[in-house]
Amino acid sequence: MKLIGVDVGGTFTDIVFTDTDQGITYIHKVPTTLEDPSIGVVRGMEELCERQGIAKNEIDHVFHGTTIATNAILEYDGSTTGMITTKGFRDVVHIGRHQRPENYSIMQDIPWQDRPLVQRRHRKTVEERLAPPKGDVLVPLNETEVREAVRELKAAGVESIIVAFLFSYINPVHENRVKEIIHEEYPEAFVTTSSSVSPQFREFERFTTAGINGFVGPKVKRYIKNLEAKVHETFEKADLHIMCSNGGVGTPDSVAEKPVNTLLSGPAAGVLGGAWSGQLSNRSKLITFDVGGTSADIAIITEQGYQESSARDTWIAGYPVMVPMIDIHTIGAGGGSLAYVDEGGAFRVGPRSAGSRPGPASYGHGGTRPTVTDANVVLGRLDEDNFLGGEMRIFPNLAYKVIGELSEQLELSINETAEGVLTILNNNMANAIRAKTIQKGHDPREFSLIAFGGAGPLHAVEVAKILNIPEVIIPPHPGITSATGLLTSDLKYDVIKTEFMLSTQLRPDQLNQDIAALSEQITLQLAEDGMDAGQIKIQRFADCRYVGQGYELRIELPEGDLDERKIQSAFDNFHKLHEAEYGHCFETSPIEIVNLRLTGLGIMPKIGDPSVGGEGSADQGLIKKGETVFRVDGELKTFETSFYQREQLPAGAIFYGPAIVFQKDTTTVVPPGCQVLVEKSGNMIIKVEVNK
Repeated sequence: MKLIGVDVGGTFTDIVFTDTDQGITYIHKVPTTLEDPSIGVVRGMEELCERQGIAKNEIDHVFHGTTIATNAILEYDGSTTGMITTKGFRDVVHIGRHQRPENYSIMQDIPWQDRPLVQRRHRKTVEERLAPPKGDVLVPLNETEVREAVRELKAAGVESIIVAFLFSYINPVHENRVKEIIHEEYPEAFVTTSSSVSPQFREFERFTTAGINGFVGPKVKRYIKNLEAKVHETFEKADLHIMCSNGGVGTPDSVAEKPVNTLLSGPAAGVLGGAWSGQLSNRSKLITFDVGGTSADIAIITEQGYQESSARDTWIAGYPVMVPMIDIHTIGAGGGSLAYVDEGGAFRVGPRSAGSRPGPASYGHGGTRPTVTDANVVLGRLDEDNFLGGEMRIFPNLAYKVIGELSEQLELSINETAEGVLTILNNNMANAIRAKTIQKGHDPREFSLIAFGGAGPLHAVEVAKILNIPEVIIPPHPGITSATGLLTSDLKYDVIKTEFMLSTQLRPDQLNQDIAALSEQITLQLAEDGMDAGQIKIQRFADCRYVGQGYELRIELPEGDLDERKIQSAFDNFHKLHEAEYGHCFETSPIEIVNLRLTGLGIMPKIGDPSVGGEGSADQGLIKKGETVFRVDGELKTFETSFYQREQLPAGAIFYGPAIVFQKDTTTVVPPGCQVLVEKSGNMIIKVEVNK
């Protein structure tokens, strides 16, 4: 099998090719074509094939991570969206839950009010009403009002329409009928029903999730269809798969219908790539540390795998989202983060960024403000002759100029200023890791830090030292780890049914019946995507809570038909999970099953394990000596530093910091006192000198 993974970032598009039969892997990077990312995607794949002599008609699968949906919601640049909802509930998406994002602020940003996904004038109501617990029809759907509402939205220039009714998660009959009417009256419209995107209780979150799908839908659909056509034109037999937020891939059709599932497409692929890299070194407890030009993405992996976000803390750009997502924490910290003195005189770094254009001053694209990248240049950690494998030139004089101007404001030396920029950034990133580890009951000292992205290896060791993390792992190709992660994924679909069943009133037959119906639904979906029965794997979960609680925890259900004994064993696991999450549990309290969830996997071909050849010492990779600046024991010192070319380092090589390791997709910084081992798997293991 010949596979290509392509991850689109804000500055570069990363491409990785693997031949699973021969164990060959090639990488490539091209500038992202922001006006139409599909241009850079196809161009980059073509260039890689031409450089390596790969026949384009032999590519079997293309896996793609996209930021189209993410950028549309972050930049509030989606489609004009309309809404049809139950009469009397026009303002659910505006009122929300009356939970203030910031309890004590009188001047705060409430996205669903400041930047509504659906303007109020485009929110139409119709007569209809369903009733729990079975979704009985109380008020029939007024189809005349529906047709009138659709015509009004069409006349207003609305491109996308969402349909969100009360209790449609129990019975979608009215939403489905409205969708049919929209297709009759306005066939060009992009239509989203809340019951198809997020069939769960909690109206505000369900309506908003549907709103996001409608807001980003037309843009994502156009992009996916355009990319699919280009891929099939250039790579005749290649199947295209799109990375989703749940850690799996979907087909172009499924993603075009539910683009809300791609909001964390790129970061999710990074987590998979980090997990794969950890497996190469037999490490199961990992902190993934993905740092690019603008942001840093952090996730936790344990023996049970990566963690998924819960309904209570899944947000994108301030909007609640109720779709399965890997639990990823993102902060504004990266190579392009701006360093500045704020109005109060405080020295700050980020979250504002120089972006890809003009970018850092040292890139020579017209940037005039100091960034983290410029600080690394000043301290000797980035080299003008070895940036992007020598394919891109940087200008140290421009970095010295902007950092020098900042140093005058701060009344510090230029080296103190540059080192201060990195110290602030590193502590910001360490605080983000604390939020995902210490505050969640994990001890970071028991984990390895997997550093990737263009800037992750530059900062990882110093961040690890702040947190006393004893080990940093640098994957074989850190700058394209997200693209590599795409080649470790499977087709993945999630289905859900709200259940509401008490442990004191269990109905195992009902649970088994509902699980069977969901299993059939997900199996049919995977079969439509070409999966044979032997390639399909189904996992079963339940969202549970103690009676009276507002939010749930997810537990896995035993295999086979459920009986009271098996369900009780699942409840025992719920008590343990609750204690691990909150520090206590209530073993005598009744438990409520809120949702049934099934995850269906269609097993795909994957990238093989890499291998570094050769024997010898690190001297084989030594290309020069130079000077770099580090803070040791509270003092800035200049050190003679060894500079290595990673591709020339043999397996088993050991060397010590201070050292800088060059490769095309990133630069790794090894501070004084740290040891580096090059494993046969291709990983570099950095033993960190930590505080005892």
